[in-house]
Amino acid sequence: MKLALWQIAGFPADVAANLAALEGTAQAAAAAGAALLLCPECWLCGYNIGDAVTALAEYSDGASAQRIAAIARQHGIAIAYGYAERDKTSRQLYNAVQVIGADGAVLSRYRKTHLFGPAERAAYQAGSQFEVPFDFGGFKIGLLICYDVEFPEAVRSLALLGADALLVPTALTDEYAAVPNFIVPARCVENQIYLAYCNHAGVENGMRFLGGSCLTGTDGKALVAAGAEDALIIGEISRRARDAAANTYPYRADRRPELYGLLNVKAD
Repeated sequence: MKLALWQIAGFPADVAANLAALEGTAQAAAAAGAALLLCPECWLCGYNIGDAVTALAEYSDGASAQRIAAIARQHGIAIAYGYAERDKTSRQLYNAVQVIGADGAVLSRYRKTHLFGPAERAAYQAGSQFEVPFDFGGFKIGLLICYDVEFPEAVRSLALLGADALLVPTALTDEYAAVPNFIVPARCVENQIYLAYCNHAGVENGMRFLGGSCLTGTDGKALVAAGAEDALIIGEISRRARDAAANTYPYRADRRPELYGLLNVKAD
């Protein structure tokens, strides 16, 4: 199954422009045979937009979600996108990702559980749970967002819930190259999973992003990777390779959960 990752500078605080750009990108990804298109963290409104996020946050079934569903149906491709979500009941904001299938139906959604830095913590509430991986194309797909993947417990939790692959929209700045270069490959090997890590490009309101989006295989090697500029990259994941990795690196089978009680202890 082919996955497309859309690394893009985008249009900060301009939802209409980002949606317009999605039209052509979804068409190109579908024409290349991709079953799913992944967009970066907070792609819909922009990541580093300050107080504007309050006005641009949307409900999970809001106008933009409906537009994205129409694009997905038109081009026959699932779309996973980062956005600022407003909860209908509490009105609180969450850094979220939503996956809409090629038929326009919602497949899954997730709220970021590990917020990074004072700006995120001021703008958003932290999500309270991981979501059970959803079935897609013969795989079980899990969701995390950016900083989440840097916690081994988060990735292992989804692996233990049955995930074969993770979609991770991110907004990684250029001083953190160790994440795609070392942490992402390690997460793939230690959990025998694929990981699609989709970043922003360029500079947004003074914040310089690394780029470096990648689809990493179960052996820790990049199947496809982007440079620093805007790019649409497409790679293929294989059930056979996923199953073979479990034999080469049998970490899940050889775990000893009875030894790991300290993982529930909060650090000082």
